[in-house]
Amino acid sequence: MSIERRVKLVEDLFQKLELESTEFQKTSGLTCVSGCGKCCTTPNIEASPLEFLPWAFQLFLQGEAEKTLDQLNKTQSLTCIIYQPLTLLDKGRCSTYKYRGLICRLFGFAANTDKYGNLRLATCKIIKEGQTEKFDAAQKNLNNIVNIPIFTEYYMQLNNIDFHLGNIILPVNKALKIALEEVLQYYAYRPFPIPTKKCS
Repeated sequence: MSIERRVKLVEDLFQKLELESTEFQKTSGLTCVSGCGKCCTTPNIEASPLEFLPWAFQLFLQGEAEKTLDQLNKTQSLTCIIYQPLTLLDKGRCSTYKYRGLICRLFGFAANTDKYGNLRLATCKIIKEGQTEKFDAAQKNLNNIVNIPIFTEYYMQLNNIDFHLGNIILPVNKALKIALEEVLQYYAYRPFPIPTKKCS
């Protein structure tokens, strides 16, 4: 399957998630704290290369893929290179928010299934402690919410697009690196691609 086709399928999956996530946020009333980048600075974030394929493809179209790959090869940091800290107090932002990965889109406003089959909201300590009443109400009613995004379901759908790239789970910067290498290798002997529509 071509890179363009895989990018389009991943973007379609992200669009579906955006609708579900927005609906859940409206229903629960939960929101991220403005400017908070605490979850992005977590050093053990893991992701698949496939969820960053749209990001890598966009960098390739902009002529920035090789430069970014070089940056990834040189970095010793475990913090995602896409994250841009703005202050020393964990304030910051994603530098390519449109092209953030699946893990970035799910965390905070999605659920995991525990060993008993019960849904558990996967969110941060800041939301749990700062929006306690809303969090508790959302957790209590989680099994009754129709449009709650569920981690395993979305990762299974991602795997269906490309089992190899979707099934590898790595530290985030390694996942970014493999996504870039996949795009660069694919176009090493192919014509320059026609840009696809932008990801949401």
